[in-house]
Amino acid sequence: MGFLNFFTQEIAIDLGTANFLIEQNEKIVVEQPSIIAVDSRTNQMIAFGHQAYLMEGKTHESIRTIRPLRGGVIADFKAAEQMIKGMLRMIPLKNRWATPSFRMAICIPSGITEVEKRAVQDSAEYSGAKELYLIHEPMAAAIGIGLDVKGATGHMIIDIGGGTTEIAVISLGGIVCDESLRVAGENFDEDIIDHMRTKHNLLIGRFTAEQIKVAVGAVGYDLKTPPPDFSVKGRNSFTGMPQQVQVGYQEIAHCLEKSISKIEEAIMRVLENIPPELSSDIYQSGIYLTGGGAMLRGLDQRIAAKTHLPVHVVDDPLRVVMKGTSIALKNSKNFSFLMK
Repeated sequence: MGFLNFFTQEIAIDLGTANFLIEQNEKIVVEQPSIIAVDSRTNQMIAFGHQAYLMEGKTHESIRTIRPLRGGVIADFKAAEQMIKGMLRMIPLKNRWATPSFRMAICIPSGITEVEKRAVQDSAEYSGAKELYLIHEPMAAAIGIGLDVKGATGHMIIDIGGGTTEIAVISLGGIVCDESLRVAGENFDEDIIDHMRTKHNLLIGRFTAEQIKVAVGAVGYDLKTPPPDFSVKGRNSFTGMPQQVQVGYQEIAHCLEKSISKIEEAIMRVLENIPPELSSDIYQSGIYLTGGGAMLRGLDQRIAAKTHLPVHVVDDPLRVVMKGTSIALKNSKNFSFLMK
């Protein structure tokens, strides 16, 4: 067994709609955008991750970029398989003279269907997984935060990722009630793109929308420490000429209003379905915000005002799900909720 372990590597994967992360030996060894570029004539991958991300929106007819995941699940099986294989090649190898096999854990949305789950399993197995575990993202987030997920105390997690918002209440090693909403970071980008087109007649791509979201993304209209206005460059839809406009955080908060309201409604639905004893726990401990969306300025205050509960943005919200997945893999014998 020890000899076989020499060729087996333990890795945890966050197969995100926006970002692909791999953790090995408590260290993130791969952190890349979830995108590939393929040759349009042969369908062979020519770039992946950050290199392909820089190509998005700038390709000619012989190259096209593909995002294999949509709404937190695999939308293009072949592209996902190529991307996973490419990402796995970036892992430092124990042994350069042998092809490694992987003991792997992957986090998945809590609302995933059996067909979508099978697509994740097949992609992982085709990419070299000899032993595979799946874990729901809210559970992984709770473990990553350091909560006692096996105890009788209830915890509420809101994980706003690239493709889905996962809202779950966890107790006794299971998800008591949850909602998986396909409104998240991708939708925020689309809201910004639509807003820039309708208000400023400015055409921009996803890369620029992401930059705007990071620079001035907010959901509050009266921030204590507002970010400076951001210069947006694009093409005027009327004249066809390059143009630049300034946008502020209040303008972006307005254009994100519809998507944020949908997330708020889902939070209230979950709270209404919580058993009374768990409601008491959550009243004391509050709500934990994770994922890239948790970094939107003013979101914690807005949810706190809506729910009248304390809201905590966790440390390193982008990587807490990854951390929890890695911990779960190392302690797989102690976590019966891991799916094989």
